[in-house]
Amino acid sequence: MTSISAETQPVHTDDDLGSLVVLSWRGTTPEGTDVPYLLACPLGDGANGPEATAKAIEQLLESAGLPLGEGLVDAAQRPSLPVSLLVVPGSAVLTVRHLKSQFVPPETWLEAVARLGAAYLIFATRPWPEGAEPGDVETLAAFTSDEAVLTSAVHVLLPARSLRG
Repeated sequence: MTSISAETQPVHTDDDLGSLVVLSWRGTTPEGTDVPYLLACPLGDGANGPEATAKAIEQLLESAGLPLGEGLVDAAQRPSLPVSLLVVPGSAVLTVRHLKSQFVPPETWLEAVARLGAAYLIFATRPWPEGAEPGDVETLAAFTSDEAVLTSAVHVLLPARSLRG
């Protein structure tokens, strides 16, 4: 892993999802390929607690056509999905239905997106660990290695769009 960008934004919807954190980092596969990753997950601070927040995230993802347990979804093969990634110099915007999160990713992430033309999104229904700083490398590694987190998340290969076309 290289540097991590962490953006936390309050999300106000009918379901009161609370705050959403978006983390971006670049990882390298055993074959040496650079992969730009995105992790989106709630902080569990919605008005009705972490369990209700997890359920609200699950409903949001299902309404976007991303049911849990589907495996890796290639969004390029499903252009009607209301999920997108806009990348512009120095920043990016992740959109899932009516939720938009602008973030400033590390330069290495932007370079990997430019080479690959896509990012690997993990949208977790489980909240980020309470008390942990979003962006802590050890917490991120543990969270994204946790089988319960991964199996209760949606995984999307998300094409990167730009304003230039």
